[in-house]
Amino acid sequence: MVLVGHVARPHGRFGRVLVNAATDFPQARFAPGSTLHVRRSGGEERLTIAGMQMHLGRPLVAFEGVTTIDEAETLSGAELRVPEAELAPLREGSYYEHALVGCEVVTTTGRALGPVRTVEGGASGARLIIGEGRDEIQIPLAHEICVTIDVARRRIVVDPPEGLIELNAPG
Repeated sequence: MVLVGHVARPHGRFGRVLVNAATDFPQARFAPGSTLHVRRSGGEERLTIAGMQMHLGRPLVAFEGVTTIDEAETLSGAELRVPEAELAPLREGSYYEHALVGCEVVTTTGRALGPVRTVEGGASGARLIIGEGRDEIQIPLAHEICVTIDVARRRIVVDPPEGLIELNAPG
């Protein structure tokens, strides 16, 4: 299951919720008739979207069967997920962030840097985060640096400019 958004809060009196989208395709992902897996403290359920409109850059979603502010309030903070098989195919050279997490990163000289912990930033300035705390290394997700990305083999080969790895070193 892949995260596509979080319910931020109810909006209005009729059960609609504002969603913090975690997808580049909010109009398609939150289209009426779509089904989402909703994870919250009480467990997981499937809800069908009855309606959606964009509101100040975020999806404003109505779910079937959620018609009051009290019902919508129970969704606050819920994770919205879909099966990975339902993701739209991406163009060549583009990757879903969740597919990069866990990939082993090595340099062109064979130096192991560790697995990708997370991906930060947007499409215009994304970077791979490897390690944690004082051992964290940040690698720009750029074709000039990430020379090979093999999601199937869970491996990323990087050719960092001189000093990039040391820039991240503690002290």
